[in-house]
Amino acid sequence: MKLHITNETSRLKSVVLGVANSNGAQPKIEDAYDPKSIKHIKEGTYPEEEDMIEEMEQVAAILKKHNVEVLRPKVIQDYNQIFSRDIGFVIDDKFIFANILPDREKEIKAIDFVLDQIDSGKKIKLPEQCHIEGGDVMPHGDYILVGTYRGKDYSDFITARTNVEAVEELQNLFPHKSVKSFNLRKSNTDPKANALHLDCCFQPVGDQYAIIHRNGFLEQEEYEWLVNLYGKENVFEIDAQEMYDMNSNIFSISKDVVISDQHFKRLNAWLTSKGIQVETVKYREIAKQEGLLRCSTLPLIRENQ
Repeated sequence: MKLHITNETSRLKSVVLGVANSNGAQPKIEDAYDPKSIKHIKEGTYPEEEDMIEEMEQVAAILKKHNVEVLRPKVIQDYNQIFSRDIGFVIDDKFIFANILPDREKEIKAIDFVLDQIDSGKKIKLPEQCHIEGGDVMPHGDYILVGTYRGKDYSDFITARTNVEAVEELQNLFPHKSVKSFNLRKSNTDPKANALHLDCCFQPVGDQYAIIHRNGFLEQEEYEWLVNLYGKENVFEIDAQEMYDMNSNIFSISKDVVISDQHFKRLNAWLTSKGIQVETVKYREIAKQEGLLRCSTLPLIRENQ
């Protein structure tokens, strides 16, 4: 398999889509990894496996309709394997293993049948001190955009998933690119004030547009850098509720086609006005775990520009 990912929106050819089968029992509050999951556990509204399977199958059907090769992880009994984006990511022709939460290491073994098709020289494991998850990493041509948390209290946040050491290592691995990091707002308790990953508060779409949530960024100048990259007239600003609902976590099949949640009425109307075809699904149950469409997909191959 020859990997190829240089951006977020070129025509998708092959992707790993997570699975919700045998998802396991509802976690205990102390075992949850994010404030939104904790909220739904407390309120008795944590998602049911049957509903999440149905939601993911809608996505699989749309991807196949657009002639995308859809690969699924092998099912591990009683284990959450929905968010395949967390376990690794592709930049150019290289697969980088994410250094994820220790409890989730089984997830990468479930896609060994994919990894075995990749040249060993193209598979990269970062040093142990580098923490990183795929939701924080966005290839963007000559740039690699990376969400991080630079606070000295990094270790206090279960929601801080990518550290400065990982950002520096990416720059070492891709010296011909400019690695641009963004200091994200983190909270263990308030899901409306927590940008779990970069794709929870920002995402490119189409050939010149972006979705962004200002308050997800701790540094005003970093937020402004992104706005200037696209031009203010090409940026769709989402508010705290829309960020909480995960409006920036849609997924691009191409520059002209996206998969979005049917709940995102304002966003979907804007995308349509820009000439982008919006394929809608119901993803409200999976959203309760603070992840959505980009989180549950791991692109392997996109066509050249």
